[in-house]
Amino acid sequence: MTQRLRIAMQLTLAAVLVGLTACSGGSKETTNQSTETVVPTSSASETASETPPSAAFLAPLTGLPVETEVTSRPFAVSINNLAPARPQSGLTQADTVWEVLAEGGITRFVAIFQSKEFTDPIGPVRSIRPYFIQIGEFYNGIVVHAGASNDAFAILQQQHKEDLDEITNAGAYFYRDKSRKAPHNVYTTLEKLRAGTEKRKYKATAEVPIMTYNAAPPALATAASANQIEIKFMLSDYKVSYAYDSAKAVYARSINGKPHIDKNNDQQLTATNLVVLNAKHDIKDSVGRLVVDLDKGGDAILFQEGKVIPCQWERKNGDVIRLVKDGQELPFLPGVTYYHVVPNSSSLDKHVTYQ
Repeated sequence: MTQRLRIAMQLTLAAVLVGLTACSGGSKETTNQSTETVVPTSSASETASETPPSAAFLAPLTGLPVETEVTSRPFAVSINNLAPARPQSGLTQADTVWEVLAEGGITRFVAIFQSKEFTDPIGPVRSIRPYFIQIGEFYNGIVVHAGASNDAFAILQQQHKEDLDEITNAGAYFYRDKSRKAPHNVYTTLEKLRAGTEKRKYKATAEVPIMTYNAAPPALATAASANQIEIKFMLSDYKVSYAYDSAKAVYARSINGKPHIDKNNDQQLTATNLVVLNAKHDIKDSVGRLVVDLDKGGDAILFQEGKVIPCQWERKNGDVIRLVKDGQELPFLPGVTYYHVVPNSSSLDKHVTYQ
């Protein structure tokens, strides 16, 4: 049975079970569920050869089956991506990962954790910028960081944002790893973040925007092939590449030609959906800090199943960024999504190459 068919069958069964539960008196199970499922046809023998696992719920940010309803409030963790900070810890457990520029051409991650339970470290945690806060708020998340730019601190304090900062308000819920040199040594765990959330009296649950998933997106039928992808931000030390693994139906990430792995488990970082967004970047000060516009929309590229779909991105107030083509939203395949935000001072073909 193909990976694509297996996912489709899981989603179909999940939808049926959710419908049955709702009829018997369930009230909240459909709030974070997939809004779209397309099931490819299959022979009776193929269907009978493997029984898909049962799942009454889907994870809101991946569309994958989970055993219980996911209502926990996401954590949006700023993770260092300087060479001395690699390999990072915990990224294979994230539902969604954003890679964005900080000053000087370096990139950092905003990793969104919600549906997976794990006890391993998360980090190295690093400081934030205003647009890091905005990404976290796309998902109604608690922003997790170690310090911030002056503008980001002003936003946190003046707008009374709910955050966990190793420096100002939540130091007890982080720790320093002695095997790494500062500032690449700040770590935390889900357990510590939840304890910090309780101590700060933040809400522990949240509704997140419902993403659109489809096990067989129509746009893929006519899309061009893209099995090898390279993404250039600014510096040569941040040459990101992905290779599509058709057997696992994921893109395996490398950085500077070497597999990008998670220190916790030595697994290579992978994603089912890759998104590249072209956004306006303005230099704010002499240090090179940036203002990144994640509101006005622009050109985008979506990579799925070894294929490429040129499109646009847009964001309505109170919603996440969504991808559209010919006036229709493009659905994601169920799985992890990686976003990459590059400056629109150059066209996307200057930042992205594929074959």
